[in-house]
Amino acid sequence: MNTPKIDNSVFKRLRFVLVETSSPGNIGAAARAIKTMGFGELVLINPRFPNAVQEEAAVAFASGAQDVLSGARIVSSIEEALQDCNFAAAISARLREFSPPVVTPRAIAEQVAGDTGLKAALIFGNERFGLPNELVQKCNVLINIPANPDYSSLNLAQAVQVLAYEFRMAELGDHKQATDIGFQGEMAGVAEIEGMFRHLEEALVAIEFLKPDSPKKLMPRLKRLFSRTQLETEEVNILRGIARQILTPKQERKPKE
Repeated sequence: MNTPKIDNSVFKRLRFVLVETSSPGNIGAAARAIKTMGFGELVLINPRFPNAVQEEAAVAFASGAQDVLSGARIVSSIEEALQDCNFAAAISARLREFSPPVVTPRAIAEQVAGDTGLKAALIFGNERFGLPNELVQKCNVLINIPANPDYSSLNLAQAVQVLAYEFRMAELGDHKQATDIGFQGEMAGVAEIEGMFRHLEEALVAIEFLKPDSPKKLMPRLKRLFSRTQLETEEVNILRGIARQILTPKQERKPKE
């Protein structure tokens, strides 16, 4: 009996997420950009028009990619958009004081294409306002497209096209080689990591390492630190276990093996 082959290519593991998109035309053009590069998963977070995928401009700009457009999921939160993902990348031309590591499209495309354990999402902001800092801080990396520094503004669909192209080339290019680094556990999901950070913050407040009434620059710095590690589920559980031990009264603690 032949076992069906599972497609673990980046074409099946990459999701495009558009946040609060204003123009239905940009949604349609993004769907077209995604399909031309062989991808198909599109998620919209609170688009300006509730029926954005049915707007005349969206259908017109999709130009043959109506299947991607009509199949787009519309959700109300980043948590819904990232469900089942264990890696999230924000795309922004604007660098932030506290952000995850900044990478180029090519570098991150090669990383994701080479690691079949990653289910990744690329997150694009509103045409005018981009992505809010709190959303960027939830991501593993910040992708900055190395455009002309005197004029780095890209249309939303153009940015989607650049990223889709780089991920396609990373998957199909003969330079991609998987590296055997020994045992690798399951990558932790975005929701798991956020829960860990909340737990850790509670523990740091409890031992008075973090003062809740002071400016909280510590947690963004810790998020940036951990975002470089690509946390696995077991590692998140270890960190939560440490936080739980801190929060447990000393007389109730059980020694760890």
